[in-house]
Amino acid sequence: MNEKWLLEKDDYVPKKERDTYIDKSILSFLKILSRIRSVKNRDKVFYRIDPVLKVIFTILNILFISLSRNFTYLFILDIYVIISILLMDSEDRKKIMSISFIFPIVTLIMLIPSMMKGNIYNSLLLFQRIILSVLFANILSYSTQWTHISRTLKLLFVPDIFIWVMEIGLKYIILLGEYSTSLLYALKLRSIGKNQDKQGSISRIMGNLFLKSYRMSQDLSSAMECRGFVGEYKVSIEFKLKNIDYIYGLINIIIIVLFVILNY
Repeated sequence: MNEKWLLEKDDYVPKKERDTYIDKSILSFLKILSRIRSVKNRDKVFYRIDPVLKVIFTILNILFISLSRNFTYLFILDIYVIISILLMDSEDRKKIMSISFIFPIVTLIMLIPSMMKGNIYNSLLLFQRIILSVLFANILSYSTQWTHISRTLKLLFVPDIFIWVMEIGLKYIILLGEYSTSLLYALKLRSIGKNQDKQGSISRIMGNLFLKSYRMSQDLSSAMECRGFVGEYKVSIEFKLKNIDYIYGLINIIIIVLFVILNY
């Protein structure tokens, strides 16, 4: 026979409470994880370009932008960057345009006193260089997977230990991000009603995350030692150029030649 209190209707109404902080934290973690995990295998032309070429020419273009003092060359690069963005997915296009202008605009505001004293040319030149460099870096970031970028660095004779640390770091950011998201969901479920100590809960999550990362680093070190790791990082790269790669390479070579002609 059931107890009488089991048959009574539960009239519990939890007190209203704002979970904005936890919700925003969960959304931020999920955005970062989806950003790292995203597979850039879309139909747009720019995503089909070989990542090795994209990394190499992005580095060269940023280098030449920092060396150039010619507005005509920078204006040509403006057109090139706009066309590149138009060849990308609309979602990535919006993100690139929204985040690429924040830092250059702040820099421009800081340069206003210098411009008021007559140093207009150099100030505008610096602003133009910054905005182009940021756009080039973001275009590469949004159109290329992180794993492809790290593999390309191997071709550029970047030290193995640097590539290895970067790859391991990215993998563990994903693992720890998933662990943090699970902890935040657990905190949200346990915060039904009124939780007066959310800040304390967040600090305990951070402490738990630190201990988890410490244990994972020890496990990784032990695994590397057992497998005889000697610091050599091997990467298999398939380098097969397509028509779009040749067109992309030719355009960038022309831009490099224009840099030499217009600046020297």
